[in-house]
Amino acid sequence: MTVRVVGFARARELLGDRGQVSVADGASIADAWAQLVTAIPELSELSASVRFAVDGALTRPEYGLCDGQELAILPPVGGG
Repeated sequence: MTVRVVGFARARELLGDRGQVSVADGASIADAWAQLVTAIPELSELSASVRFAVDGALTRPEYGLCDGQELAILPPVGGG
């Protein structure tokens, strides 16, 4: 199945023009993330603090994905 991938901040820079990831049916966000990190090792720098949203709702890495969903990668944000 294919999931659309949207990155923000540093994740967006690292993803470049990768707008989707193909994963097995029943794959979780963690599975998709592992596949992305394998393809783009620099993404591993975000692993400790990255958060995810699916179709606009924050969710956990265990969440099971469905074909055609949008996976947003949200690195930590600082500011003041």
